[in-house]
Amino acid sequence: MTTRARRGWLGVAALIATVVALSGCGSSSKTTTNTTTAAATPATTTTTTPTSTAPSGGAGTGGAGAQSVTNYLSYVDGTAGAANPSLPPVTIGWVNQQGGSQSIGPLATTGAQIAVKYVNTELGGIHGHPLVLKTCFIRSAEEEGTTCGQEFLADKNISVIDEGAVAIGDQSFQSTIGSAKPVIVGVAATPIDGAKKSNVVLFGDVNHVLGPFGPYAQQVLHAKTAALVYPNIAGITTGAAVIADSLQKVGIKVKKVGYDESQTDLIGPLTSAGAQTADLVIPYSDSSGCVNLAKGLKQLGITDTKKILSAPLCLNGLVAAGLGGDFPIWSYAIASSLFGDPTDPGMPAYMKVMAKYGTPAVAPDPWVIVTFGQILTTARFLNQLGYGHATPSTVLAKATSFTGPQALGAPALQCGKYPTAPGNCNDRTQFFVYKGKHQFVKSAGWLQPPS
Repeated sequence: MTTRARRGWLGVAALIATVVALSGCGSSSKTTTNTTTAAATPATTTTTTPTSTAPSGGAGTGGAGAQSVTNYLSYVDGTAGAANPSLPPVTIGWVNQQGGSQSIGPLATTGAQIAVKYVNTELGGIHGHPLVLKTCFIRSAEEEGTTCGQEFLADKNISVIDEGAVAIGDQSFQSTIGSAKPVIVGVAATPIDGAKKSNVVLFGDVNHVLGPFGPYAQQVLHAKTAALVYPNIAGITTGAAVIADSLQKVGIKVKKVGYDESQTDLIGPLTSAGAQTADLVIPYSDSSGCVNLAKGLKQLGITDTKKILSAPLCLNGLVAAGLGGDFPIWSYAIASSLFGDPTDPGMPAYMKVMAKYGTPAVAPDPWVIVTFGQILTTARFLNQLGYGHATPSTVLAKATSFTGPQALGAPALQCGKYPTAPGNCNDRTQFFVYKGKHQFVKSAGWLQPPS
């Protein structure tokens, strides 16, 4: 994968996980985490920083609606109380890209670790056995994916691998694992993950969670024309093609204009796309182009929040800094729960756990939300199979037959729906209008691509 392609997929991953924190720290490492602390009295306080408000009408319930997961003990098929630290552990492989100059989701591992601690402390582990993460981190080199794959293949105690936010090294990692062991993914940062039958992508990949743009534009905005502007970056161009196809399938006329990623004055591309007269404007870029797109739209007098729709690649701290301290005031598509969403029945349970096991700094992070829900789902599969009965084949069969609802994710899943992406299990996205100052208003519940 080239550097330009890698940059594109780093940005694309943010659609599913809402906000991408690009940071680098430390070095590559491989450790085993075994958390078996005793159960404590449930916390009575919760993290209460709201980031969204109830919809003004017609938007539906947030999260998975009436199907939202609100009882984690029941969800994982666990037993109340702590795991027994004297029993042999149940080990999950865990791979994440972190410790280098580019980290898609540096807190993805934190979310997984919090989930493991919670499962072991309050949900009885896996049939009483402690749940363990054996971690391997990809820092900056593609070949590090091979190393992680080889390590997990050699460990006979690992029947299933969970993947965090991985772009660099993903190709080599997936090639090394092959179909020997199933890989459960929360957010697929590249299309590689969904293309494998032995993978299970719970929150979806870009080729499918961008598909609902068309139905949203037609059903909610009643748009007839759309202007789509994007930088010519591999990954971003692929996503733009998916969006355009979705719009065209519902009868919306699209004018699509790509521009060189080094271009900073974007009035030209926006004008060429007909942004000033289009019913809908879609500025689709990784974070590096968001500031210039936002400035160009403002200079053209295009400020109607509902008219401007994007993937949340621009919900980024660096973008906010470049715009005076806040994100672009646009509408956004999001394929997971949104922290603090009062319309989401599943959010209070998550916030309660985070008040006890997390911190206010990590709880809202989208990768923490995704990987927390992802590990709970993996624990569910292992509990349902029973201790000693989890093999690569039985875990894969259990995972691919899971139809949801996904904790902190979509209300229903369908693995294998798409022949070209048999590992992808979600194609639903919900939509929010951003009002500024971290306030979101839901504008549509979970929508799917046009048929």
